Amino acid sequence: MLKPKNTSTRELVNLDGVWRFGIDSRLPEQPWTAALDTPLEAAVPASYNDLFIDREIRNHVGWVYYQREVRVPRGWTDERILLRFDAATHAAKIYVDDQIVGEHVGGYTPFDIDLTDVVAAGQAFRLTAAVSGDLTNETIPPGKIEVGYDGRPKQVYFHDFYNYAGLARSVWLHSAPKSRIEDVTVITDFEGTNGVVDYTVQVPAGLDVRVRLADADGTVVAEGRGNAGSLTVPNVTLWKPGAAYLYELTVEAFNEEGLIDCYDLPVGVRTVEVRGHDFLINGKPFYFTGFGKHEDTYVRGKGHDNAYLVHDFQLLDWVGANSFRTSHYPYAEEVIEFADRHGIVIIDETAAVGLNMGVVGGMTGTPPFPTFSEQYANNNTHAAHQQHLRELIGRDKNHPSVVMWSIANEPASNEDGAREYFEPLVKLARELDPTRPLTYSVVMFATYKNDQIVDLFDVISLNRYYGWYISPGDLASAELMLDGDIRGWIERADKPIMMSEYGADTQPGLHAVWDTVWTEEYQTEYLAMNHRVFDRFPQFVGEQVWNFADFATTDGLHRVGGNKKGVFTRERRPKAAAHALRQRWRGLNGRKPGTAE
Repeated sequence: MLKPKNTSTRELVNLDGVWRFGIDSRLPEQPWTAALDTPLEAAVPASYNDLFIDREIRNHVGWVYYQREVRVPRGWTDERILLRFDAATHAAKIYVDDQIVGEHVGGYTPFDIDLTDVVAAGQAFRLTAAVSGDLTNETIPPGKIEVGYDGRPKQVYFHDFYNYAGLARSVWLHSAPKSRIEDVTVITDFEGTNGVVDYTVQVPAGLDVRVRLADADGTVVAEGRGNAGSLTVPNVTLWKPGAAYLYELTVEAFNEEGLIDCYDLPVGVRTVEVRGHDFLINGKPFYFTGFGKHEDTYVRGKGHDNAYLVHDFQLLDWVGANSFRTSHYPYAEEVIEFADRHGIVIIDETAAVGLNMGVVGGMTGTPPFPTFSEQYANNNTHAAHQQHLRELIGRDKNHPSVVMWSIANEPASNEDGAREYFEPLVKLARELDPTRPLTYSVVMFATYKNDQIVDLFDVISLNRYYGWYISPGDLASAELMLDGDIRGWIERADKPIMMSEYGADTQPGLHAVWDTVWTEEYQTEYLAMNHRVFDRFPQFVGEQVWNFADFATTDGLHRVGGNKKGVFTRERRPKAAAHALRQRWRGLNGRKPGTAE
């Protein structure tokens, strides 16, 4: 799916702002048939949960309604008129005046609705978005709804971050020609000093396609013709981690009367490959330093915010991070585009977090019933997971910053049924994009002895918390356990291995001279212990700390004010560990520890 943008043949109107807002329990039936009868207004983009001082709204189970008036530009006569939601978490039904015009399930990927036959240029309409944050065993991510002791429905979910809901990303009205460029796919390579950009353009039959590639100065360096082809770029400047360089591919579609559509696409020429124990970018070994992150800020929840976007990337640069994982869902496309422009490497993850009944069993890892069963991850869950893969890869396939797909976070890969569940997903991901490696983050319960799917993937990504959830406060024992764990994985699978999560909750300002958990000193020593172990193994290709910043979670006795494993506070203030990471990572500069420049 092409992101809407202004071009010579397309126009774009942003619908962000303050919309009328209400929850279904306080509104009449079919509230979309009139102006919402509510005193409330909600900001878009933002999650609605933290906007209001009302516990019933914050924890609402069911549908909420956003509404505003929209006027179609009068110049859009004879154009295709489309409505774009960058995300609606987790499901949406969209109404124009009294008519439902579209639906979507999946809270972190965009969807378009064609309004050409419903609205008219120059006229206004009432736009209502019904959004549900409800999760079941057949959604991605999964959850369940229980009835509490007071008779009210309660959302239960199996991931450790707050289930923010609503219109957390932008909404757009956009135009395109009736016969338009529908999709563009690019695959890049290089040989010697020449770059290669293979392109495929999806257009209706009968249109003539022409493409040209311009460098950063606007000079055209290659041209082509046809729905598919290959462009040679002499003296190519490669896109590199920390040194981003983008060309611009202009795609034009013609009929017998002339130009009918035009679309511009940034292109970074680079290659990604797993070879032996190395993760290669442009043929050179790359060592990941960075974090798992979250889209999470005060008041906005998961609402996209460009100020936080800029500041977070400044902090990534300051600390020496070269990468992050979009844990545990696709982030706003603006985040990926910013990484494209600034040379930050991304592991792009689906919203498949919580596919593990063992987590419900606590640290025993004993599930109340099998994860891969009719009660939980069944055929409908699998179909939803496939949809997420298609939408994620369809959205992000052309971004040079995205170097690997993560199919799931901490699934029950140790349980029977895991292989039958994941093997078709791996096949689908490779069909959708044969150019990028695949991974998944391995939960603590899945060991090198019992994991059933690791051979399907290219990189082993471990989530391990020795010294925190296991042997807290005993870093000497934790070091021995971590060392043995990694050695076991290396013996089991001849693949690159990285740590996709390791961390310790830390209360900023809490100090001690002993190995006392929750102190800033303990977090620093905990990370140093992990690094000593990582540096022993040449097969290791990266370390991503959990987490970049503290974030909101469910209310719970073990989560006072959220998850505190951030090396930055939720306000983005550094803890002592951030300074220690800066000293280590800025010295590595993307290289494996112990290797030369």
